[in-house]
Amino acid sequence: MGTLTLAMVAVACTGGGNGAITNGASAKPAKGPVKRGGTVTIAELGAAPDFIFPLPPATNQNGYNANLTEAMWPYLVYAGDGAKSVVNKEKSLFTSLDYTNANKRLTIRLKSWNWSDGRPITSRDFSFVYNLLKANASNWNAHLVGLFPEDVSKVTTPDAHTVVLDLTKAYNPDFYTDDVLSTIPLLPQHAWDKTSATGTVGDHDTTTAGAKAVYAYLQKEGAKTTAFATSPLWQVVDGPWKLAEFRTNGYYSYVPNTAYSGSAKPVLDKVVLSPFTTDTPEINALRSGSSLDVASLPLNDIKQAEALKSSGYSIASVPIPGVSGILPNLHNSSVGPVLSQLYVRQAFEYLINRTQIVSKVYNGYADPGNGPVPVKAGGPWVSALEKADGPYPYSPDKAKALLQAHGWKVVPGGTTTCENPGTASSQCGAGIKAGQALTFDLVYSSGRATTDEQNAAIKSSEAQAGITVNLRSEPFNTLISKIGTCTAQSHPSSTCGWQLAEFGYDPYPLYPNGTGFFDTGGYNNAGGYSDPKMDQLVKATEYGSSAQAFTAYEDYTARQLPWLWLPLREGLLVYRTKLQGVVPLNPFSSANTFEDWAYSK
Repeated sequence: MGTLTLAMVAVACTGGGNGAITNGASAKPAKGPVKRGGTVTIAELGAAPDFIFPLPPATNQNGYNANLTEAMWPYLVYAGDGAKSVVNKEKSLFTSLDYTNANKRLTIRLKSWNWSDGRPITSRDFSFVYNLLKANASNWNAHLVGLFPEDVSKVTTPDAHTVVLDLTKAYNPDFYTDDVLSTIPLLPQHAWDKTSATGTVGDHDTTTAGAKAVYAYLQKEGAKTTAFATSPLWQVVDGPWKLAEFRTNGYYSYVPNTAYSGSAKPVLDKVVLSPFTTDTPEINALRSGSSLDVASLPLNDIKQAEALKSSGYSIASVPIPGVSGILPNLHNSSVGPVLSQLYVRQAFEYLINRTQIVSKVYNGYADPGNGPVPVKAGGPWVSALEKADGPYPYSPDKAKALLQAHGWKVVPGGTTTCENPGTASSQCGAGIKAGQALTFDLVYSSGRATTDEQNAAIKSSEAQAGITVNLRSEPFNTLISKIGTCTAQSHPSSTCGWQLAEFGYDPYPLYPNGTGFFDTGGYNNAGGYSDPKMDQLVKATEYGSSAQAFTAYEDYTARQLPWLWLPLREGLLVYRTKLQGVVPLNPFSSANTFEDWAYSK
């Protein structure tokens, strides 16, 4: 939820109106001799990681944690190669993935790499992860009901570098590789398979009780922010970087893992992530030219581009593969019945002037937000419907007509109320009482002036149909601590009292279907949207590779509005011109490839 990494926050547009800006999708690192060593300081805007164990609990939806951990414990499948939407085989942990038995058997052959303590990475490390998740899947924040590990009927490890998965279903190999295996890290069984700090390492994970005890211990340790950089547990890594320092305000730094087995060895001595709570001090630091090497340029400061270029910075643009929207809580005790009415969500969407927001708020640097797949970064997956402005282009007249047709007294500039309660097609709908007002509270992540401007514009445009939107911004970490996943069965007031929420955006994996976003029980489905047809359409994209099946899912989702679609803002990546390897930036992974960066001589 709201993963805002360097690769996600500082990425930018695919085109645009300033000569100082290049397209990061096609830009190439400068050629020439490089020098070893040096420190790079990167601005991290928004929030701080708060968990280091790479399998966070279901209650922790802080997307910044992947920013911290993926450089140390990369996923089995490394998503993205530069700006290319492909699997990066060089940085992945496998040598081959073979789907056989009509795509119901997967044979994974692991690279002969080592952990940082010199011990080999083996198939036992995979079975360790599998055993932990099999016993604790419901307490893993990336868990999708029915997928890994439930979809594995048997795991065998014929040798130290081979894993065979017998699957319960025949999956689309693109989906399973791109969206499932790219969420599974390998973890050091020889160092972490214990149930307490003083306990001995063993094969505890091979029993359900033991796996639960190990998982509970690692999750408890994973929340101790003051020990992130000092605990012996987190010193055993297989990625190119090790954590050198971590402060609770979000400042942290990496140093090279000198035992890294990959071919791209780190050249820099140190990488520092420096936190900024708002974009104003960040732009001030860039203007000073001394403290930051890499940062995002706030879109409201676009006029600074030329000045920064003359100060030794380059500015690159990269498309963002993701989706932005306002999440409606369909199970809120007061407004859930209203938001559950599709026509209400349609009216709300008709009143969001996305085209104007892109132009006036983001200076043209944003995806139009016409549906669940980004138009600019969606590649071949974007449907004709989304390319043609989506199903709900801005139309206040259509919004008013919808509400009037369903029994509402529309008061432009005032408060629209239900005057014809009931469940007939011309009435307000189930659970809506006479006099119910179309008044909603919208909470959103603070720190960006453009987000404030966007939501102020939405508040103003919704008022045209008498819809009142009360705005409240909060720091990202505070926001996600109050937003729980709300369903008809479970919606405690402490985490389900919210009505509308906006986190920024959510990044997509390589295969941009709605698994985990819009299906029942999805980890990003905080508002509790549930629709059997949606579930069926999402599953069709998982099991088959039909382009028609994907379009059917995409267009249905665009029309059903499980989220209220918003423009997907684009940042601009600012980096020192003498720093090579920064672009093209990988927008598909939280692990920025710092090992590819180096200063020119």
